[in-house]
Amino acid sequence: MMSRRIVLAMSGGVDSSAAAVLLKRQGFEVIGLFMRSGATEELREVCRISTNSDIAVSEQGKLAAVSLPIVGTKPNKQGCCSASDAADARRVADVLDIPFHALNFSDAFSRIKDYFADEYLAGRTPNPCVMCNNWLKFGKLWDFAVSVGADGIATGHYARIIDVDGQPALVRGHDRTKDQSYVLAGINRSILDRILFPVGTFTKPQIRELAAEAGLRVATKPDSQEICFIPDNDYVGFLERHRGKPDTAGDFVDPSGRVLGQHPGYEQFTIGQRRGLGITFGEPRFVIRIEPESRRVVLGTHQDLARTTLEADGLSWLVDDVPSRFECLAQIRYQHTAAPATVELVERDHVRVQFAESQFGVAPGQALVLYDGERVLGGGWIRQEGEVVQSEKCKVQSAK
Repeated sequence: MMSRRIVLAMSGGVDSSAAAVLLKRQGFEVIGLFMRSGATEELREVCRISTNSDIAVSEQGKLAAVSLPIVGTKPNKQGCCSASDAADARRVADVLDIPFHALNFSDAFSRIKDYFADEYLAGRTPNPCVMCNNWLKFGKLWDFAVSVGADGIATGHYARIIDVDGQPALVRGHDRTKDQSYVLAGINRSILDRILFPVGTFTKPQIRELAAEAGLRVATKPDSQEICFIPDNDYVGFLERHRGKPDTAGDFVDPSGRVLGQHPGYEQFTIGQRRGLGITFGEPRFVIRIEPESRRVVLGTHQDLARTTLEADGLSWLVDDVPSRFECLAQIRYQHTAAPATVELVERDHVRVQFAESQFGVAPGQALVLYDGERVLGGGWIRQEGEVVQSEKCKVQSAK
């Protein structure tokens, strides 16, 4: 039985703010928690000591109280973990009269930054939001909840947890245009029954209306579009700052290996990319493969992106029994429409997926999430993009 004390991850956005309103209405004792990716010095601009404490958390999960008087906020936007967002989160906590804590997760975020850079330099397309949920929001968040005597955690994600045959199950949110179950597939199953997603049964317009009725000025705040540690969306600049300027320039080639031109660095491209290639053709060309060993970026037609199979590893399952072979819906990126597929277990954490129809833009490094209807069965990481579909045999399904 979950206790009435809940730690809520507050980002300063409308979703987590509305979640606080909903939890309060349901009678929970809510403790607000802001996860900061930057240095403790930056927190001094938005946090103050009152009846609340501000806490720094190391990668090892150790808690240390720090004195962080408020002295104003920076005017510049820095993503979902910015000083301005922390200020928004605190104001919401003040309006709702709930305790508020700011945690410095710079060590944990450094791990995510390393992962992000490593994947791009390996020629893969990373998904830092999934990793953040796996490592941070549902790892460190739970650790903190335990430390303050809470028995549950909550976030503003558009997803739901329901009872299926006496077991908690992660399912899609009611608002399918905002559903975030895809990025939650790797959370620890052992705490599934300790997680609440208050906004999961609402649509986004309903959430904005609820926040406005509660007197929260974040009701009209735009959704964050950037990665929190890359607020300017300059991935190349981030990689250079984080790892130095890599020597990754090479050739653009067609599927037969014919050189089409040169590129400044393969880490600047991702599977399915069409714009920003710096080279023009008579018809659209897409990145269909990245070869870090030879530094080649392979360009082809949209049809050349078609794949019928893939392999994924690092599978984390949210169900008890996983058959050696089963049919389900497979989603290969956040904006992709999950497609019918047959899954074969190579090992428990390694699967081979055969799609009923060809899919476009299968990118190594992205998350694969498997569904039974709306229920998340599990998720892992695409490592091999699988069989290339011949044009005359392909059943074309446009990339979503």
